[in-house]
Amino acid sequence: MKILITGGAGFIGSAVIRHIIEHTDDSVLNVDKLTYAGNLASLASIEHNPRYQFSQTDICDRAALDRLFSEFQPDAVMHLAAESHVDRSISGSAAFIETNIIGTYQLLEASRYYWNSLESQQKQAFRFHHISTDEVYGDLEDTDALFTESTPYAPSSPYSASKASSDHLVRAWYRTYGLPVVMSNCSNNYGPYHFPEKLIPLIILKALAGEKLPVYGNGQQIRDWLFVEDHARALYTVLTQAKVGESYNIGGHNEQKNIDVVNAICALLEELAPHKPAGVAHYADLISYVTDRPGHDLRYAIDASKIQRDLGWVPVESFESGLRKTVQWYLNHQDWVKQVQSGEYQHWIKQHYQSASV
Repeated sequence: MKILITGGAGFIGSAVIRHIIEHTDDSVLNVDKLTYAGNLASLASIEHNPRYQFSQTDICDRAALDRLFSEFQPDAVMHLAAESHVDRSISGSAAFIETNIIGTYQLLEASRYYWNSLESQQKQAFRFHHISTDEVYGDLEDTDALFTESTPYAPSSPYSASKASSDHLVRAWYRTYGLPVVMSNCSNNYGPYHFPEKLIPLIILKALAGEKLPVYGNGQQIRDWLFVEDHARALYTVLTQAKVGESYNIGGHNEQKNIDVVNAICALLEELAPHKPAGVAHYADLISYVTDRPGHDLRYAIDASKIQRDLGWVPVESFESGLRKTVQWYLNHQDWVKQVQSGEYQHWIKQHYQSASV
């Protein structure tokens, strides 16, 4: 197949592209705007492969999208391009509305226009895979329930509301226009090449620098953690095996409290990086509780039984094995870390967490 992938320089997108180039015979066109979190260094291992192409394009630019569809002639689209950080959506929601809603609309229309131009057999084979998040479901506070594919939407943040909007648009384009879509909603991803604004890489890198480790509120928020390479396999499985119109929840079966995640990282660093920064006796001593995020959901947890039952996918990594691989990767790839820690990112971290500290 020829697969057009939006957001392919991001964390999950780059993992999907690496998986496809390394484990299939498919070709990929990576369409990415290259905002602060997009990093082509995450694709260095495959960037010279003849089956890989890159285009720096904003998905809000319809004319550019039409041109790419015409030139590349994809058999499928995997839509991962999104603004994805809750904290950033709270302090600046406009970019989330623009990319996640308007961008998805433009991509759907470009895909529909292209799909309608195809011959019958190609038209039947075409797929539009929309990748979303479990945060669209809202909160599971005071319940032992899990998110299923039929859980009602109740987004809490500008980020999750914009992703919920994009999900609704995709379903509408399937129902109204017949565009052959498949969808998936995932739990929290972690692993190599993760931009260090998210919890796990943030804690790893701050600990190695001897800086305070910011934990929101009391740290009792629960998330289901999914190793990114397991997710990449799942996404390709959904793209190639799911029936049109189906939606799948993808999770790691790894519910963890945030404070337990932080303590687990500290314990691994005690083992793997015993030579600590000056003045640090134990990494866990750096833990610092900060004012909780507005509207912070207490618990997310995914029921991933449908994808296992229908498509045979199960995660390979446990949280313990995946976290060890992740910590070791960051220790071994300080060059990548230095490249992504730009002045803009450092300014945002300083502004956000200093203002939140208690």
